[in-house]
Amino acid sequence: MSQNTSSAVMQQRSEPHDSLDDFPTQPWATRALCEHVLAGCYLKNKTAWEPACNRGHMSAPLLEYFGAVWASDIHDYCTPGSFQHDFLFPVMPLSESPDWIISNPPFRLAEQFIARAREIATEGVAMIVRTSFLEGVGRYENLFSKNPPSIVAQFSERVPMVKGRLTATGSTATSYCWLVWIKGVSTTKLIWIPPCRKKLERAEDYAAYREAAA
Repeated sequence: MSQNTSSAVMQQRSEPHDSLDDFPTQPWATRALCEHVLAGCYLKNKTAWEPACNRGHMSAPLLEYFGAVWASDIHDYCTPGSFQHDFLFPVMPLSESPDWIISNPPFRLAEQFIARAREIATEGVAMIVRTSFLEGVGRYENLFSKNPPSIVAQFSERVPMVKGRLTATGSTATSYCWLVWIKGVSTTKLIWIPPCRKKLERAEDYAAYREAAA
């Protein structure tokens, strides 16, 4: 029997309840956020926290734009400069609140991550999620109707995320967008992130990952 590769099936990223949801974020996708979505936020003078840092694929490019970046994860991936911490645990591990919290949250905990991040960040929150995250009656009632994002930034090209590894050659049928909450902004603006992978992708992104995974 042939595999069903319809987009409806391929977009199902179902993970076990106790899964670490290890889908590394392409570094160029984080650069796209900083250059095409947060370009006017004067990031060089700001701090950021990446609370689901995995092996540092997002926190490393964030450091190219922010003045300081903290990185943590519930699992110890031995990522240089990071610390182990359960982001949903009520104790604040930092001595000060960051300006921004930016992450690729575990899908089944995304709503909780967003709520917790909005409590802590002093300026804004940005989460990369599957575009299908915008759907759902329960999510609308619990999240979007009460706290709509300030910006929905849809990628115009696909961001390949492959379980357990960062890849320069992978493909995906899943579309992604950045959801951004900015303090004091209660209306939602929809924008498209233009094709930018070729401009923002760097060979050393994958070399660094191979070294970290070795």
